Amino acid sequence: MPSVINIVEPTLTSQAGHCYSFVSALCAASDEHSTLRLWIGRQADLTFAEKNVQLRCHFFRKIRRLQSYFLYKKLLLTPDKLFIATAGSADLMLLNWAAKSTIPPNRAYLYFHWFNTNEKKRTRLRELAQKQPNLVIFAPTESVVEVFQDAGFGQVSLIPYPVSQTQTQHFSENIPFRHLLYAGAARQDKGFSRVVDLIAYFKESDFQIPVVLQISGEHYDKYDDATRVDIQRLKAIDYSPLQFYEETLTSEAYIKIFSGAICLQLYSQEVFAGRVSGVTLDAFSAGSPTVTTADTWIARMVTRFSAGVIVEDSTPPEVWIRIQKVMEEYADYRGRACEAGHVLQEENSAKNLYQALLN
Repeated sequence: MPSVINIVEPTLTSQAGHCYSFVSALCAASDEHSTLRLWIGRQADLTFAEKNVQLRCHFFRKIRRLQSYFLYKKLLLTPDKLFIATAGSADLMLLNWAAKSTIPPNRAYLYFHWFNTNEKKRTRLRELAQKQPNLVIFAPTESVVEVFQDAGFGQVSLIPYPVSQTQTQHFSENIPFRHLLYAGAARQDKGFSRVVDLIAYFKESDFQIPVVLQISGEHYDKYDDATRVDIQRLKAIDYSPLQFYEETLTSEAYIKIFSGAICLQLYSQEVFAGRVSGVTLDAFSAGSPTVTTADTWIARMVTRFSAGVIVEDSTPPEVWIRIQKVMEEYADYRGRACEAGHVLQEENSAKNLYQALLN
């Protein structure tokens, strides 16, 4: 009989953000050996092609933490597996409280995309590692793996951030440069404000560089206050070669906007120093070179494949200088981005995560 894997992702309501790309990649990698039961947002409007996927539209945004506790309590009473797809420190505590005793082996799995640590959190992690030694921890980078190993968790594995081969598109034809692109949810730590500054600079300089922006909100279509101000500022610039999408794009439309693009990822160095970017994986898979900030995981991928350029100074004139280099040599950069996409497709196959959950 197929095993049941309960995948908990409370903020998943649409195709926006990393939640959907992560979960959809895992679903695409699954097979008849398991049933994937997705516990997602109550207002979710999603469908999955895989016949072994079941949807449970369960979570209300404002009380999702409380609901998570009771759901963990319920699921831990069953023989099924529990997988928290975007885990945080609160999930560790909720799992421990929800369990009557020590959680048995091969029952609870958590994927930590990143972990901001301090001494208080490290102390708490050490306590939880003693109380729940059978928790299985996955992380996409060595820096996050080391946090949990140092805390004493015995089952910690580096599992590459999954990318779905069914949703990627390698463009074989020689596509010329078409536009600059900001893809994914509009957020401050993803450099959205810097991109708006760049567009204002283009307007002031009377440039006519095509720009495509995706400005959908990430969770529940919400924006932080600073991003809301930036969107208002963007609309007031009245830059004619600008095209932006406020709505969530379908998977096919999302991949299509990378065609002929240079992807702008002027992300926060502090936040993304050891944090994987799904947008980078999508960009390379679609043959889009990237302009990014130094000292980030994205910059390390750009350097590894020579598939873009790195900016030390994210002011508009300096970013524009680096963009021009990619535009002038677009065919070469695009070719290397395609090669990066092929390599990372293999290294980041969602099958790695799926097989780890079956064990």
